[in-house]
Amino acid sequence: MVAGPVGELEHDSVGDRRVSAAEPTAARTPRAGRNLPAAIGVGVGLGAVILTSLLTVRHTFVGVVALAVAVATWELAGALRRGAGVEVALWPVLLGGQAMVWLSWPFGRDGVLAAFVVTILACLLWRLRGGVTGYLRDASASVFTAAYVPLFASFAAMLVLPADGTYRVLCFLILVVSSDTGGYIAGVLFGKHPMAPTISPKKSWEGFTGSLVAGVVAGALTVTLMLDGQWWQGVVFGAALVATATLGDLVESVIKRDLGIKDMGTLLPGHGGLMDRMDSLLPSAVVSWLLLRLFVPS
Repeated sequence: MVAGPVGELEHDSVGDRRVSAAEPTAARTPRAGRNLPAAIGVGVGLGAVILTSLLTVRHTFVGVVALAVAVATWELAGALRRGAGVEVALWPVLLGGQAMVWLSWPFGRDGVLAAFVVTILACLLWRLRGGVTGYLRDASASVFTAAYVPLFASFAAMLVLPADGTYRVLCFLILVVSSDTGGYIAGVLFGKHPMAPTISPKKSWEGFTGSLVAGVVAGALTVTLMLDGQWWQGVVFGAALVATATLGDLVESVIKRDLGIKDMGTLLPGHGGLMDRMDSLLPSAVVSWLLLRLFVPS
């Protein structure tokens, strides 16, 4: 799963600063804060993997989600350990996360819920091995990780299960990509008023407006053309996903600032870790499944 060729390139980083005009041009970082060519190249490559899975045997998308969940879980657990000394019950969360994603295929939300509950129990038992000190902290972080990554991602896997699942996933991905790209372009060109200066200094209200316009247009087009829904349903769908994508970006920015880190990982050049690209996708997957199930029953 990837937010798109551009993705959310308005990410902040710990230690961001304004570069004065007196500094040499070579010392300045791009306004987007990332290596744009590398970010685009990686985004296109990941997008190609997703499209290949959807346009060949659509259920292989479940495997793509499962792999992304494993990598993102590993990155988040590592970030919590490095930044705050928190020990996530890694193996229960990794195995439970795979169970959530794969059980979504035959059993839907019932399978996901059952796997999530068992994962929580396994995390609580696993952490007993570490004794009393820090038990509540580590157990809470384990439950948070299990919910934030595999549970949310399982809704993306469930999108592909109906007969029109390919189009449902494409609607979801196109909306998030449109939101990120529209926000990036508007933010770079017109951004002057920070949305949340203490959380993400480079995210502006102008960028959010660009996201909203792009998301609403993309929603109206995709829902009507791909799923035979109503235009107003597409507008609601687009606006909702812009909100959840923005929320996902801000939540991960808060987490990284709290931990004192720039990125969750280093796997993807120009992006950071895979978790850094899934931040807007995870909450959006939940809302996509809920709204498309309501608007366009399978």
